Amino acid sequence: GIVLELLKEAMASKLGDTKGFLIDGYPQELKDAEEFESKIGEAKLVFCLDCSAETMSSRLLLRGQSSQGSDSTEATEGRIESYCQASKPLIAYYESKTQLCKVDAEGTQEDVFLEMCKTIDSFLK
Repeated sequence: GIVLELLKEAMASKLGDTKGFLIDGYPQELKDAEEFESKIGEAKLVFCLDCSAETMSSRLLLRGQSSQGSDSTEATEGRIESYCQASKPLIAYYESKTQLCKVDAEGTQEDVFLEMCKTIDSFLK
């Protein structure tokens, strides 16, 4: 509830200045998506950055090294498994509404960013 209220306030304060909002990492669960839709509105486009568990693991381990995190390989695998389980119903929800855009996230950060930019540009046209 708190995250949703903060999002709502931030979005309302910028409504006149933008064509839309890119919200990273939210919703994380189906109940969050449903609550967002009922309190703020329906998302027009939802990205799913699609990559293998191996790619996720190597990126999380790299991020942990750079931030001096202490996640072990086992802890990282557990986080990925939890994420995948929580994401499945969310992905199905947005697929059924035809709002989901899967982006191949196996490439570099730059490649993924450019793919997302192209999708957003064509959506706004």
